[in-house]
Amino acid sequence: MVRSPRRVSAQKRAVAPNPYGIEHHHRDIRGGAARAAVFGVSDGLTTNVSLILGVAGAHPGPGLVRLAGLAGLIAGAFSMATGEYVSMRAQGELLERELEMERIEIARRPENERRELAGIYRSRGVEPGLADEMARELMRDPDLALQTHAREELGIDAGALGSPWQAAISSFLAFALGAIVPLIPWFFTRGNTGILLSVGLGAAAALAIGGLLARFTGRSLVRSALRQLLISGVAAGVTYLIGRAVGTGPV
Repeated sequence: MVRSPRRVSAQKRAVAPNPYGIEHHHRDIRGGAARAAVFGVSDGLTTNVSLILGVAGAHPGPGLVRLAGLAGLIAGAFSMATGEYVSMRAQGELLERELEMERIEIARRPENERRELAGIYRSRGVEPGLADEMARELMRDPDLALQTHAREELGIDAGALGSPWQAAISSFLAFALGAIVPLIPWFFTRGNTGILLSVGLGAAAALAIGGLLARFTGRSLVRSALRQLLISGVAAGVTYLIGRAVGTGPV
């Protein structure tokens, strides 16, 4: 059987390697879990290292420092989880409402929606005849039409609105993970030893979080790590000095 040149050419293009030798792989960052986890662990570390050193700076007994650290961990983790759930739930309900309105318009006024879609493509430089043809083909399937209008008009993916529960759980666990690090020494030590260990663990964790953020965002490893260390260090230093100035008694 003789293959047509057009078919052979198409097959060659389908299997031809990337001329630059580079394959692009993109992370799926549309949901809320990754975002909540990244910011949760950073917030947990910064919040609790500041709280622990602020209380420790006032020279209470180690039991009070542990209590403050545990209270900060639990309260902060629940606060982060609740905030993520409520915000993503509200955002999802808003987007679902917009999608439902778009679905109704497609069902009631398909021709108007077709012209609207064709107009969007023409405004982006597509030749008018081709824009009309593209819009007409996309409007044949109501589900495809809804996905296309959602993407082109609203800028959203109708199938990836994110999970509020997933974001809340990720945020809770991430905050707790960050918050427990500077608290660990106070289960075994006290006084200046506990303060120094909290500072050391907090600094190491801040650098690690900054490095992970750099890998996640593709930014400079050193800059991201030092930025995270600076943010955590300033917050902890200020609260420690305030606690030391107020004071409660001997360590």
